[in-house]
Amino acid sequence: MTSRIRDVDEPIPDALLPVLRDLRATCGVRPDLREETPLWGGERVLMLFAPDGSGVGLRLGVAGSPAEQVADLADQVQEWAVEALWGQGLPAVWPECPEHPGTHPLTATVADGVATWSCPHTRTPVAAVGHL
Repeated sequence: MTSRIRDVDEPIPDALLPVLRDLRATCGVRPDLREETPLWGGERVLMLFAPDGSGVGLRLGVAGSPAEQVADLADQVQEWAVEALWGQGLPAVWPECPEHPGTHPLTATVADGVATWSCPHTRTPVAAVGHL
């Protein structure tokens, strides 16, 4: 299964692509990604919607290095995924820590200039974001 992308006129930001790759590869809930214009106007907003219709907007263009931008988006998408999994009655752990299955998700960090999923307890890097 792939994420549905509807009503997205602009290219998806490069920093979001590896996060979406991980989500498609390892999450039991698929997002519906849509571009929307806020009611108050302004820049475009990319929204992730869950099957139950709930959605969350992603903060795009956050300052920092490219790796920090990927890690920031990974953190935002992780929050969406945990809520979406819970809403579907699935274990609300994404991405799951392989060192401690069923207990906690990995944390998006930056290590040596690379956005990385790491165990929050041992700080052990598991994979670069986009390579789960």
